[in-house]
Amino acid sequence: SASRSAGGSSDKVQGVQRTPPLKVGSASLPQVSPSGQETPFAFKADKGDLLFVAFGYTNCPDVCPTTLSDIRTAKTELGAEGDRVGVAFATVDPERDTAKVMNEYLGSFVDGGHPLRTTDPNQLKAAQDAFQVTSEVVKQPDGKVEVSHSARSFVVNDKGQVVVEWAFGTGSKTMASDLRLLLQKSGT
Repeated sequence: SASRSAGGSSDKVQGVQRTPPLKVGSASLPQVSPSGQETPFAFKADKGDLLFVAFGYTNCPDVCPTTLSDIRTAKTELGAEGDRVGVAFATVDPERDTAKVMNEYLGSFVDGGHPLRTTDPNQLKAAQDAFQVTSEVVKQPDGKVEVSHSARSFVVNDKGQVVVEWAFGTGSKTMASDLRLLLQKSGT
């Protein structure tokens, strides 16, 4: 059995690591500025760094705010190393998640994050397919919008490979521990 210290840190990565890893570097979505200007953003970390990726929506009652709050805490726990972890959040509900909303929402969790938004369902599907996640937005007759989406989050390296994926509820301690180990590897 794996030995774990009380702090939730471990000498091995606790999230899911696939063999072979998912390759997502050729997938991209537009990063949006508050004014709505779009810049293509590829799912690839800066050299020697890591990129945290989550798909969701700003009206999400639980999964998204919890996950983004956990990655914020994990980045803080890593101290200066935390700056080597980029954060990308892609909306699956672009109709309500305007560029301005996306920037304010992601900005409330992290500085310098990458708010990703496309109104092209095929472009969104291609990006989600790369990560093997799904989402669905259903508008009820009464106007209520119901959104379902995969609740996994991902860490991508500078080669565009997913180095770890986390189930919802993984928590900041495990995230920080996994990131610390992965940063040691990627910085060499």
